[in-house]
Amino acid sequence: MLDANLTQLRSILTGLAPQGRAALLPALHLAQQIHGWLPEAVAAEVGRVLGVPLADVHGVIDFYEMLSRQPIGRTVVRVCSAPVCGLAGADRMADALCGYLKVETGQVSADGEFTVEHAPCLGLCDHAPALLIGEVAMGSASPGQSAELCARKVERPISFVGGDIRILTSNCGQGHSTSLADYSSHGGYAGLKKALTMTPQDVIAEVKAAGLVGRGGAAFPTGIKWEGAAKTAGQPKYIVCNADESEPGTFKDRILMEEDPHRTIEGMIIAAYAVGANRGYFYIRGEYPYAFKVVSDAVDEARQAGVIGENIFGSGLDFDIEMRLGAGAYICGEETALLESIEGKRGFPRIKPPFPTTYGLFGKPTVINNVETFCNIPLIVQGGAAEYRKIGTQRSPGPKLFCVSGQIQKPGLYEVPFGVTLRHLLFELAGSLKQGRKLQAVLMGGAAGAFATEKDLDVILSFENLSAAGLPLGSGAVMVFDDTADLRDVLKRLAHFFAEESCGKCYPCQLGTQRQFEILDRAAAAAAVAGDRERLSDVGATMIDASLCGLGQTAPTAVLSAMKLWPEMFEQIK
Repeated sequence: MLDANLTQLRSILTGLAPQGRAALLPALHLAQQIHGWLPEAVAAEVGRVLGVPLADVHGVIDFYEMLSRQPIGRTVVRVCSAPVCGLAGADRMADALCGYLKVETGQVSADGEFTVEHAPCLGLCDHAPALLIGEVAMGSASPGQSAELCARKVERPISFVGGDIRILTSNCGQGHSTSLADYSSHGGYAGLKKALTMTPQDVIAEVKAAGLVGRGGAAFPTGIKWEGAAKTAGQPKYIVCNADESEPGTFKDRILMEEDPHRTIEGMIIAAYAVGANRGYFYIRGEYPYAFKVVSDAVDEARQAGVIGENIFGSGLDFDIEMRLGAGAYICGEETALLESIEGKRGFPRIKPPFPTTYGLFGKPTVINNVETFCNIPLIVQGGAAEYRKIGTQRSPGPKLFCVSGQIQKPGLYEVPFGVTLRHLLFELAGSLKQGRKLQAVLMGGAAGAFATEKDLDVILSFENLSAAGLPLGSGAVMVFDDTADLRDVLKRLAHFFAEESCGKCYPCQLGTQRQFEILDRAAAAAAVAGDRERLSDVGATMIDASLCGLGQTAPTAVLSAMKLWPEMFEQIK
């Protein structure tokens, strides 16, 4: 059987061979799809065809959670273990599935069909507890549904989309993907057509004037990033869409991709024109197989219609997009780690500077933005910066997407102008807490965020106001916890997430995230030892000061926030 699989693999790899190492991740995905896992002979064949040393092939396989050198079930059942899913009963769900399938976690069922695993986050926080069964996402599952879930008889969850405005999400909330014809009939690609009548410099100037900053969490000015790449000598230049949305509590990019893929594609093409790029990569996290299919189909549809390819709309612009599927690594949401992944390497962050705008993908000038950021571009170009700045506040212009999840009546994706309050978002838009419950905490900004309490409900949701209140905006994740939530368990799950997802490149993060989890695991079990409070604080401070990238630098922020707000929670930590 292995020989037959290798023969099939060789025929497929022939088409990837010219790309060399850059095709390693797609090749490994294909190889695992054919064989079921990646034994030595398969890894060796991939390395031989692509010209990659076997040791490097193994290094890449071992780095990514969704690739395996050991036999796994033909169907992997991933149960989300992030805080919101944990509150909703994810552990009970995993136990029920294991009981139904008569298998231990991580082992293969007797018939070889199933393996059950705990997943760090599946990006379905509004449908907790969430599962990914093979390539089928399922949510709001209950232990009594094990048979239906394993038979894929539960429908794909549809996310609620609402808000005060519906601009970026105007085509979302219908439960299906927008076709090129539908997108175009509602003004789609009008921004691109207008951009092509402007000079590249004028496009960049418009984006700068609009005040758009990155919506992935770093909030770097988009126009300045584009200007840096445009002014850097050298070709080729690249446009990369970072759709490795893996932060617990964040799911906005998934909805934008699944329901309105052409909006992001349009933003990428405008960026290509502005900076002089002719090649793009759309990198989607491995836990989003449906989004990957939708976007891939949209790219093909756009290519067939001449929206991407050669001489776009007769402008002389040549630009095409290549799809890339991740394989389970939160660190690849960090821009330089994502570039390393596209290049066929382990997703280790690079030391900066140099920055991607001067030395990015394959060592060339590169613009990398996330899905929501690119979705703002057609709006800015089509209506103009002045019109765009009428939305939001002076220092935080434009619309913003917030992912509301947890113990709230109406979890979902909400689009609002910057400037509304947290109270408005939670109690007027998201339907308030469940009946009879009181607010305990709101985790702002995702796993790497900080906690707000009832006193913060009237804070204005903008970069400047949240910063003044000591709260991060992050990617727009808002996780709600009522008075029934065990925050010790929440913190333990957050710490476990970072310990699992640390890439290990730098020692402060590699060791710090492990020690942080060990301490919080003891605290959750009321088994703390003397000195744990000081250790927890010291570990957090060290990670913030000495970690190489944003993962380690923000891994302790929610924990340190909780220590300030609820010192009594840590009374047993002497």
